Amino acid sequence: KYIDFSFIDEKVRPLYCTDNGRPAIDPVVLFKMIFLGYFYGIRSERQLEREIQTNLAYRWFLGLGLTDNVPDHST
Repeated sequence: KYIDFSFIDEKVRPLYCTDNGRPAIDPVVLFKMIFLGYFYGIRSERQLEREIQTNLAYRWFLGLGLTDNVPDHST
């Protein structure tokens, strides 16, 4: 509510192709994932993925539903 993450989409829009390949993962979600990892001291990408899979507050922050897939740690 207090942080407007819309600037991320504006910054990275030219880096994404709109008509080729599979749909990209929302860059705002990826940024928020890194933000969570930094804020809560989660240094491992694999651990961050596991934490997001099980923590409802993290899912809510990322805008993921209960059945939505969490982006893979290798992303």
